[in-house]
Amino acid sequence: MPVSLKDVAAHAGVSIKTVSNVVNNYQHVTPAMRERVQRSIDALGYQPNLAARHLRKGRTGIIALALPELGNPYFAELAASVIDTAAQHDYIVLLDHTGGLREQELLVSQGFRARVIDGLILSPIELETEDLRDRAHDVPLVLLGERDYDLPYDHIAIDNVAAARAAVRHLIDLGRRDVAFIGARRGRSEPAQLRVRGWREELTAAGLPADERLVAATDGWGHADGASAMNHILDSGRRPDAVFAYNDPMAIGAMRVLHERGLRVPEDIAVVGFDDVIEGRFGAVTLTSVSPDKAAIGRLAVESVLARLHDRATEHRRISAPYRLVERESTLGRPAAQRRTDS
Repeated sequence: MPVSLKDVAAHAGVSIKTVSNVVNNYQHVTPAMRERVQRSIDALGYQPNLAARHLRKGRTGIIALALPELGNPYFAELAASVIDTAAQHDYIVLLDHTGGLREQELLVSQGFRARVIDGLILSPIELETEDLRDRAHDVPLVLLGERDYDLPYDHIAIDNVAAARAAVRHLIDLGRRDVAFIGARRGRSEPAQLRVRGWREELTAAGLPADERLVAATDGWGHADGASAMNHILDSGRRPDAVFAYNDPMAIGAMRVLHERGLRVPEDIAVVGFDDVIEGRFGAVTLTSVSPDKAAIGRLAVESVLARLHDRATEHRRISAPYRLVERESTLGRPAAQRRTDS
């Protein structure tokens, strides 16, 4: 039979209310009493009924996380961070895959799951400001990503322009002068526009031409898209000495094409990606990449939802998440000692 609060109270020789205070982590319990109750909890193997606890507060204990690409390693790592943080607060996460499609993003944002969730974390691609202004329910919403909606919702994003400039500056500092950008999106995509803007601004600031013929647009952001974009640039007769890719899968696809064409990375063409996914750290040539702090983004998203639920938040905030540029072999080459070992 399941162990109840009453069983724990009898074992510890305390009241049920005291056990409840310990289980719910109330502050006004002495360390000695907390330890006494915890010993009984451990001895009996008591497991709190989290669903019942949330229902008593008029909540479900579920947060929804809606992402455009579950197959993208960046979003997979981000989802793991959200799930881990939510679990620390006794919440579970319901994943929704929107595919970056406006009709799916509308369905999620307008509350088709409103009765079963306490909050929504949404990474939109195609939604417009008007779509979110007219939400018909009050489930707390936190936005992720770079679309700027100027609406009263917490919004967590990195500074894409500054991050792109840091990536291009790294290439320029290494002596690269003809830097291509792959992953400009056909159709509207604010993240892609911001990263192209950062590419353009940094080249201009360095007194170098931002050659638009070295910007390759794609329909998607996967490995095949990166390979296709790299082929397009090389087939055009232009030979850049560096490539900045919209994300890591595209950068990896581009590096595959360079290898097939007999071009060396980074000796002939240096490559920088974006998102610092685990795949890029274990290739034959490890990938230099802009690394958003995915753990921080996930943690901030969950904490923002919970702050709204518990009325701890006042003004809605735009939170700038940290990032850094991780320099690896695709721009720096392999260390000399490693090259000697391989030869």
